[in-house]
Amino acid sequence: MNARLTGARGMTVDELLAFHRGHFGDARMEADDKGPAVLNHAQTVNKIGEVKEELERFAELDKLTKDDEAHFAKLRDTFFQLDEHRKQLERAADLEKIREAAKGVKTTRIVPGSARGSGMDRDPMADPRDTGEQRDGDPWDLRNIQTFGRSPGEVSDELRSRAYDAIERMPGATDSVREAATDILERFDDKESTLAKLCLATSSPQYMRAWAKMARGLQHELEPSEARALAEARAMSLTDANGGYLVPFQLDPTVIITSNGSLNQIRQAARQVVATGDVWNGVSSAAVSWSWDAESSEVSDDSTTFAQPNVPVYTARGFVPITIEALMDEQNVTSEVAKLLAEGKDDLESVAFATGSGSGQPTGIVTALAGTSSEINAAADDTFALADVYTLEGALPAKHRGRASWLANNSIYNRIRQFDTAGGAGLWARVGEGRPNELLGRPALEAESMDGTVTTTGATSNFILVFGNFQNYVIADRIGMTVEFIPHLFHVTNNRPSGQRGWFAYYRTGADSVNDGAFRMLDVASVA
Repeated sequence: MNARLTGARGMTVDELLAFHRGHFGDARMEADDKGPAVLNHAQTVNKIGEVKEELERFAELDKLTKDDEAHFAKLRDTFFQLDEHRKQLERAADLEKIREAAKGVKTTRIVPGSARGSGMDRDPMADPRDTGEQRDGDPWDLRNIQTFGRSPGEVSDELRSRAYDAIERMPGATDSVREAATDILERFDDKESTLAKLCLATSSPQYMRAWAKMARGLQHELEPSEARALAEARAMSLTDANGGYLVPFQLDPTVIITSNGSLNQIRQAARQVVATGDVWNGVSSAAVSWSWDAESSEVSDDSTTFAQPNVPVYTARGFVPITIEALMDEQNVTSEVAKLLAEGKDDLESVAFATGSGSGQPTGIVTALAGTSSEINAAADDTFALADVYTLEGALPAKHRGRASWLANNSIYNRIRQFDTAGGAGLWARVGEGRPNELLGRPALEAESMDGTVTTTGATSNFILVFGNFQNYVIADRIGMTVEFIPHLFHVTNNRPSGQRGWFAYYRTGADSVNDGAFRMLDVASVA
């Protein structure tokens, strides 16, 4: 069990459970005046995420042993204990606020460096009940962060803690958006807390209001706090641009697509990462070489060679026009624009991830495999037969086959279904039924931009079917879509205003195969 499931911070399941037992006990967690729990609110939320990640790993197992089931039960109990502890901390914080309000006392901000210090700067280990909130402040106010005498790591930790708090409190977000934002922050933030800073700069109520006004062309109505929020967010842009305004973190298409699920089936199966630079750099290697060595003998050289695949990110642009009348009548224009941007992003990428050229745009999986040893030729030129499906499936190494998916145009899947017209092949469902979700027991994904016909005119290539483990196809997203409001559009006839306005948006993303050996692609063309 421990060899298969390890914690997000490198802990085994037993070590993770022992950690929680040591802090909270097996029965329940104490949070009274006699024995405060060790973890504060932010730390508890982080631990809840770790335990959830461990529980999710059980979904990767085809069958659970008795030990697996016992570990699952322990992790489940630990999760609910941590969640109850979180609720106790939040209730305690709310009760304290209620008590102050009942007294009719108006609280004032404590200046950093004073004798009492700031609530935000309180040592979380010294005061484990601290939820990370100031009584009269908010996590987005970064002016009171103390940096003197603190290491960069301590400052980064505070920024990350504030960002988690901000995610819980950011306006205009659903539970699924909050969960997606937390997951992105936990998995992809760097040691400088770049994503945490971006989250804090673009998720506040002030920024949300300011962005909504800018989206309507009402910049003249900005309040001082909203103008300041816009200026701070512009300085945090990850798009290497000075113009426009970053989409609020909770409305960022990357967050929305992660929370709602992508309609792009390649993205559903691919490995998704968040890049904070112009290129995402990963690490890969062949399987580690092991050997059988006699007792007391020198161990053999079993070293492996590491590679560093990289995925460059490219700029994509979009434009959303709207009439002045529609803009005046639309009450929730910001959320609607965010949905349109997310949908447009998904549509654009669905083509690029399949057949993108890799020049100024992501490298599609078909483009990545073309000309490599992963190509498999059909048994007969310009002919697609049932045997080719089995040949492609059998050509993929077993270590990838168990996690592989098919990818093809729907027309090709229809051709495969017709192989079963006689009812004897047992390959798939009957012709009259809808396209099944699986082919030969593995997911059947659709890519509309792939070849949908078998060419018989001597084409140089006719790639109609891909089979492989799409965790080896990496999609690198840059959080930080920028939007500029265009107050007037002009008609092409006489260059006069057309009564329309619009939003010009741009963001960056990239994709490529990082291990071509994890895929096989069928070519039915007669010309090699």
